[in-house]
Amino acid sequence: MKYHSRTISWRFKEISIDLPELKGKQSVTIRSPKDLHQHYHSLFDNQVRERFVSFWLNSANKVIGFEVVTEGLLNTSLTHPREIFRGAIVATAASIIIAHNHPSGNSEPSEEDVRVTRQIVEAGKIIGIPVHDHIIFTNDTYSSLAESGLI
Repeated sequence: MKYHSRTISWRFKEISIDLPELKGKQSVTIRSPKDLHQHYHSLFDNQVRERFVSFWLNSANKVIGFEVVTEGLLNTSLTHPREIFRGAIVATAASIIIAHNHPSGNSEPSEEDVRVTRQIVEAGKIIGIPVHDHIIFTNDTYSSLAESGLI
């Protein structure tokens, strides 16, 4: 029996978002949820479906990149820790902040939001990439699960 070795190349899905107001925002230092909301709210404004984004930070809490992990339905966005951390691992991120929007306009986290966040935080502990926060955006405001004491 012969075995053949093969080279397998991995290609990550890229979602291109052309928002001029985000040009140059990859060097923004995040000190609070307000900083993330101030600089990146345009990723979530006027969305009719939930959008889940992973922001990658270096050890100085500067954004080194981000990825739209999923775009879901009107009131749900299915996501899994492997998709959330994949880009962060490749980018050698020191930590991440996750965020998604609520098109309904209610920035309060649902029970599902809290459950998924805790699962993602535990996964981050295992792989050594801490999750600083999960921020829920609406068109007008935001809610931080870390500030609320939910993570």
